[in-house]
Amino acid sequence: MADYYTLLTDAGIAYETACKAAGTPIKLSQISVGDGGGAQYNPAATATALKREVWRGPLNALFQDEKNPSWLLAEVTIPSDVGGWYVREAGIWTDTGILYAIVKYPESFKPVLATSGSGKEFYIRSIFETSNAELVTLLIDDTVVKATRAWVMSYLADELAKLDGKQSVRVAATGNVVLSGAQQIDGVAVTAGQRVLLPVQTAAKENGIWVVANGAWSRAADANVSAKLTSGLMVMVEEGAKNGDSLWHLVTNGPISLGTTALIFEMLAGRTGIAPGTYKSLTVDKYGRALSGENPDTLAGFGIKDTYTKPAIESMIAQASALPVGAMVAFPVNSIPPGFLEVDGSVKSIAAYPSLAAFLGTVFNMGDEGGGNFRLPESRGEFLRGWDHGRGVNIGRGIGTYELDEIKSHSHMLPNNPNNNAPGSGSDGGEGAAGYLETGRTAMEGGSETRPRNLAVMWCIKAWNAPINQGNIDIAALQALAVQATEINRGTAKIATQALTDAGTDDSSIVTPKTLRWKVSFLIAPNGYVAFPSWLGGLIVQWASTQVTTNGANGGTGTVTLPMAFPHASFGVIAIKRTTALLNGAETYQAAPSGLAQAVISIDSASGNESSGTRDVFYLALGN
Repeated sequence: MADYYTLLTDAGIAYETACKAAGTPIKLSQISVGDGGGAQYNPAATATALKREVWRGPLNALFQDEKNPSWLLAEVTIPSDVGGWYVREAGIWTDTGILYAIVKYPESFKPVLATSGSGKEFYIRSIFETSNAELVTLLIDDTVVKATRAWVMSYLADELAKLDGKQSVRVAATGNVVLSGAQQIDGVAVTAGQRVLLPVQTAAKENGIWVVANGAWSRAADANVSAKLTSGLMVMVEEGAKNGDSLWHLVTNGPISLGTTALIFEMLAGRTGIAPGTYKSLTVDKYGRALSGENPDTLAGFGIKDTYTKPAIESMIAQASALPVGAMVAFPVNSIPPGFLEVDGSVKSIAAYPSLAAFLGTVFNMGDEGGGNFRLPESRGEFLRGWDHGRGVNIGRGIGTYELDEIKSHSHMLPNNPNNNAPGSGSDGGEGAAGYLETGRTAMEGGSETRPRNLAVMWCIKAWNAPINQGNIDIAALQALAVQATEINRGTAKIATQALTDAGTDDSSIVTPKTLRWKVSFLIAPNGYVAFPSWLGGLIVQWASTQVTTNGANGGTGTVTLPMAFPHASFGVIAIKRTTALLNGAETYQAAPSGLAQAVISIDSASGNESSGTRDVFYLALGN
């Protein structure tokens, strides 16, 4: 037997048997300590009291051991104001005064301040085994019992572990995890001692909070028994690529049997993968989290099915237009609204106005419209008349046909009877009728036609449902106009630059008037010039009349200013005598450029005896 121990007394066993038979609980209420009569001894099961009791008080705690359910642990704290003796024995008593168990306790002195110079609380824990531990009840007087620090901490830990809020875990697994060894979970390397939430194990009964180990994992202390796993349990996840910073809760309803019940965990709050932003359409889970977001720009994108699409609405508008294609409307101003054409007998393209062409057909064609065309009716200057259509008022008319003007058949006669007899009273009722003359006609009156008062209007026909559909465009017809324009074919062409115009080699561009006029200048006068454009080489032709003075036999020279300075070069000057009078001898006129803006004209005498004086000279200069 061990040196120190606790054993049930014979009286205690008999009491336990009686309680079991009666189905009543075993009620333990007090513990006593003694000094063993002054010496250590070995208690026996036959004892009914301590050898010498020195103090008795209520039990502080009585509970089952976690690892050995048949073991009971009894605890008591002896106050600091009692003592002055040794403790060598202890006894646990029932509420009826029976010594239920006796303890051999290691000899310990319990001081008291009054006599020993110091004082302390004295804590005693006794462990004993019983076959009926589940029937044992602790009777406590709350006004007397004082809890130990260890008991309080243990009690608090147990109670906290039963709460729904659990200590956070480092990561939450995204798939099935092998419950052994350090490993990578949700992008995080977990090591021994770290807490992990397993919410998606293949065997759902394995879900829960676990502690990583180098070997086999174990469930966390706050979630390792059924009592600590309650429906609504919540735990925060600290890290992880997918599940980091998320809150999970247990949605399995109780009762829960750990290791048997499937534990279902769901994310209550956390990352869903949707980027921050403003969305018109959201997918939200049952916890109100946005799982996905879109910004559709159509009704279909919003899932709205009980409405019309844009093409359907356009079609309905076209069909429900107040005026269908082919309707004729009179307008009192010279302005054709969108969707209409003037009813002027003109030829139109079937491709440009397919709806109107289908409506009119070839009713008004004259045979010269050309392929792919149709003709409008002619309304200018015409009165419109309702088609007879079987009424018998305007018999024989076909719809859309023209009818010439006409006056209904009638006659006019002048009375020649002072008695104002009625016509036709003669023998034949005609010529010679009483009071009338057949030849008594009125003079011609009126204009070129018979007409009522009227307002001039412009009749137009609905050609398309503007602005919804302004006719189909024949791309093939336009394609011919999109080719390069030439002298033969109509098409498109680009505008030539001044450099292209000056080069004169490009035949696919069009020269604008401004480009043609570029650097063209002229002065049409006795002293004038013509400056050709740059694309013609920029040639400049100048002319002027001037006077040169001679001194007789030696001739003479003179410098003249040109009407326009040459921008680049002066090619040469030609001088011609303009004097009409004969001089004494022959003269030679010469000229040469002396600069871009000036020329020198010289007169040489051939005979040497010319008279002095001025000479009228005309010159012509070339340059660019």
